[in-house]
Amino acid sequence: MLRFILRALGVIFILAILGFAYLAFWPVPISPQAWDAPEDAGYTGDFLSNTKLATFETISLGDYPGPEDVVIIDGAVYAASHTGAITKIDFDAKAVAKIADTGGKPLGMEPARDGGVYVADAYKGLIHVAMDGKVTTLTDSVDGTPIAYADDLDIGADGTIYFSDASTKFGAQAVGSTMDASLLEIMEQGRTGRLLAYNPADQSTRVVAEGFSFSNGVAMEPPHSDGRESVLMTETGRYRVLRVWVSGPRAGQHDVIIDNLPGFPDNINRADNGTYWLGLISPRSKWLDDNSAKPKARAMAMRLPASMRPKAENYGHIVRITAVGEVLETRQDPDGAYPQITGAFVGGDGYLYLTSLTAPDLARVKE
Repeated sequence: MLRFILRALGVIFILAILGFAYLAFWPVPISPQAWDAPEDAGYTGDFLSNTKLATFETISLGDYPGPEDVVIIDGAVYAASHTGAITKIDFDAKAVAKIADTGGKPLGMEPARDGGVYVADAYKGLIHVAMDGKVTTLTDSVDGTPIAYADDLDIGADGTIYFSDASTKFGAQAVGSTMDASLLEIMEQGRTGRLLAYNPADQSTRVVAEGFSFSNGVAMEPPHSDGRESVLMTETGRYRVLRVWVSGPRAGQHDVIIDNLPGFPDNINRADNGTYWLGLISPRSKWLDDNSAKPKARAMAMRLPASMRPKAENYGHIVRITAVGEVLETRQDPDGAYPQITGAFVGGDGYLYLTSLTAPDLARVKE
């Protein structure tokens, strides 16, 4: 019996050593960088918890779930789908029709001045989708590097298209999904995201600014009095919104507009009177914040089963801010009945359209 017990203890010891070696040394896809996450104040102050998003109406999207972004053209709603489809939606008639398939993962969209829509496709780059279904790739590389995760876009006064490339290391297609790639970029904090510009006139692409922890939503600001242009851009992995200057003497530089948000910011869309709607796709992760300065702990977490790693939580939350970061309104649904809200789009018809990375429906609420 004693021999059996000693052998069992020996096996347990060896397994423990192997387990420790695996957690400590097994290769992982990230090389975590240390940073100091700001202390999360949670749902207090300007972000005091409420249930203003608990009631909404929806239209089922059938085979085309995941309406990550929408645009309205001539009164019709068009939505991106995580299936690759671009759909036309009639809320009143409860009708959904596919007009095109990008063959990728369409995310942000904006109406094109010559018809159709411009789309930031996480797999394809920046593309144009015509109303007859024709899909044209405008750019999928810059300075000899691939655009690995085109995310959101907006259009300048001169027609230049500004769009985010969320991660140059963790491409959405290479990793296998947009969500998995975003988690890797945020876990690593390597800050490989960038803001790009595409000029339709000469079909050139340039890097405007780089060094962001998952550059995400993009919204143009009106031209400033001295003619300079800037965009507001969400930096998801750092819980903040930036103003990135795209022209003038400070081109390529950025200022922090609002910091230390209680969740991960996603899309940002223009609203009324110089204000913007911001979507927070998930509350912050206490574990990530507690281990922001501990790269080894984050690397170790990547060796655990996916179910044990930090992940997005369903908590509906949209925020209306000014261009200087003043919080004007916050609408929430702590139950997250409409899951993983990416943003809110002003429809011009009295409704705010709520977009989502995963929902099987498109939702809207009264403005």
